[in-house]
Amino acid sequence: MLKVGFVGLGIMGKPMVMNMLKAGIDVTVSDLKQELVDEVVAAGGKSAASVKELAKGKDAVFTILPTAAIVQDVLTKEDGILAGVDAGTVVVDCSSVSPIESKQCRDLAAAKDCPFLDAPVSGGEEGAINGTLAFMIGGDEKAAEKIKDAFEAMGSSWIVVGPTGSGSVTKLANQIMVNVNICAVAEALVLAQKAGADPKKVFEAVRCGLAGSTVLETKAPKMFNRDFKAGGTIKVNLKDITNVMNTARDLQVPLFLSGIVQQIQLSLKQSGHIMDDHAGYVQFYEQISGVTVKTEEK
Repeated sequence: MLKVGFVGLGIMGKPMVMNMLKAGIDVTVSDLKQELVDEVVAAGGKSAASVKELAKGKDAVFTILPTAAIVQDVLTKEDGILAGVDAGTVVVDCSSVSPIESKQCRDLAAAKDCPFLDAPVSGGEEGAINGTLAFMIGGDEKAAEKIKDAFEAMGSSWIVVGPTGSGSVTKLANQIMVNVNICAVAEALVLAQKAGADPKKVFEAVRCGLAGSTVLETKAPKMFNRDFKAGGTIKVNLKDITNVMNTARDLQVPLFLSGIVQQIQLSLKQSGHIMDDHAGYVQFYEQISGVTVKTEEK
């Protein structure tokens, strides 16, 4: 039986763990919120006295945390992962961070003779709950193969893209495509609404054509139904797009559309919408266009 340690039971982490438990994987968890740990233990998981204790005797230790700084702290603190991990244990970070930060984590893990995988995910909360996440992995393919049962329990696909940092770069590319597309959907529905068309009917008319996409299917209904409860918050996506822009700056790559998305995100932060779902980008366009996207259908 695969033995896994898992640190971070947020919107994504807890359902990821639940799917590993359903697959019969032995999982020990840690989180700052004890009630989340208790929920996992009630479902058949285990807890540990410390992250150091959690890391002992595991085939892999996963992290999914808000920032790279927190990941590195959890790795290196006195009672952290690297203080307790055995040589050869695969250290996997599923957080959304920059490729440079992933390489820093790799070097920390290498000092303990542990392979490191940067393995960010796509699919959001729904994918985490349904076990249909897509894992974008950087690092050694043999290390990923060793723990493939964990990836397959949590997701519908996993692929090693290249060396360390490749997973993080792929996630940044994913976030460009997702966020730019959400803004495009928002622009289109604002235009339709302003012209007097019902945005729901516009959505239904175009969804099976070339404009059809997962983004359109998941975000357009949230826009015209005024549902901005977060699956993926603007706050998290601002962090990701900031990582995109910082990486692009370092590589001297001009990214015009991503820069515009970042300005939209910052504007919505100032107007109090930072914790809305990123379907809430439509609210920026509504503010500057004097229109509210809303279907007349019940």
